Amino acid sequence: MKLERVTVDERLAELGTWVLEAEDSKWIVRKYRFKAFLQGIDFVNEVARISEAVNHHPMIAIDYKMVTLRLTSWSAGGLTELDFSTAAKFDQAYVDVNAIS
Repeated sequence: MKLERVTVDERLAELGTWVLEAEDSKWIVRKYRFKAFLQGIDFVNEVARISEAVNHHPMIAIDYKMVTLRLTSWSAGGLTELDFSTAAKFDQAYVDVNAIS
């Protein structure tokens, strides 16, 4: 179920790492920076594993040492709880990948 804007704002505050994309407010976005290109690729591979496990896939952009993820729930026409729970899993994957290097 699509979340109301007030709930979206609350969930964003809880995450503290993602932002609402201003153009249509249907996407949350986060940019992750890495020390090395291959570290970013390791992160993207972990994002892929998580995405498959929860059957929820982000838009991914890789720009050298920066990876940008964008999430929305197409079937709901906006943001759902799944977007926020998946975003939290991606944030943990970032912590884990950085801990390895």
